[in-house]
Amino acid sequence: MGSDCHSRARGILLGLACGDALGRPVEFQGPERIERTHGRVTEMLAHGTHGQPAGTITDDTEMALCIARSLAEYDTFEPEDVAARFVDWKQSGPFDIGIMTSSALQRIQNGESWDEAGQREWEASMEGSNAGNGSLMRCAPYAIAYRNDPAELVEISRQSSAITHADLRCQWSCALFNRTLANLMTDVERPLETVLDDIGSKLPDDVRNVVEPVTAARRGEPVDISLENSGYVVTTLQTGLYHGLTAETAEDAIVDAVMMGGDTDTIGAVTGAVAGARFGAGALPERWRTAIDEADELRRLATDLIER
Repeated sequence: MGSDCHSRARGILLGLACGDALGRPVEFQGPERIERTHGRVTEMLAHGTHGQPAGTITDDTEMALCIARSLAEYDTFEPEDVAARFVDWKQSGPFDIGIMTSSALQRIQNGESWDEAGQREWEASMEGSNAGNGSLMRCAPYAIAYRNDPAELVEISRQSSAITHADLRCQWSCALFNRTLANLMTDVERPLETVLDDIGSKLPDDVRNVVEPVTAARRGEPVDISLENSGYVVTTLQTGLYHGLTAETAEDAIVDAVMMGGDTDTIGAVTGAVAGARFGAGALPERWRTAIDEADELRRLATDLIER
């Protein structure tokens, strides 16, 4: 296994954490307010939204860590264990947790099975609040562990999403995202386009429609991508892929994403995973990496997953 692949694996997890922590202090703020208050956010900020120290990760990275630890321990996807780790994490009282995630995990706490809770929560949710980005933000560890098994990666990404986010837009966004990360890790020449060639016909229209403009932008075509930073899974997918795949540096990708405002920790995390997979861990600013308390564990887990 080449060192480049190892660097990209570490880049995925560290990039996710760096984007998460960079975006955390300005979450829910509009781009004008961020610009007015901070200028261009290129440094880890303290306080702000959630009032935490500089470099503090949120639920995005914490839930990804639950997945990565489970994969490292069991050497395979064990959905009951992943769900149990999610519940333990919820019970620890995190300062940030999504509404749908919290509700689905409460169902599991109350005795529903991992493969029923998310579906029932989805059925009980109204359109407009039933397809958030809470499973997309955490799913990247599967891309490392199953990078050489595309069909299995799709299936596992969908099943893991459904623990809390059963909507097909969420499931297929995770699958497409992870397939793209896996292709970046293994140096596939057209990392996103190859995935669309393979599974595009299976994607919900809303997912396919936001990804196709990203492929046009990668070809250098002028496109009008209406980038928005809401909690809707398909807009998060679009903005993460757009910034991660078109920026000239990993830092630019993540900073540009955060400067959009809104759901800045999650779009930062999703963009960071893409940028880390594309450029490698060494391309992430050292000042960011050293600010993340969990960086050593993230490196160790990336190595475990790539060598499983």
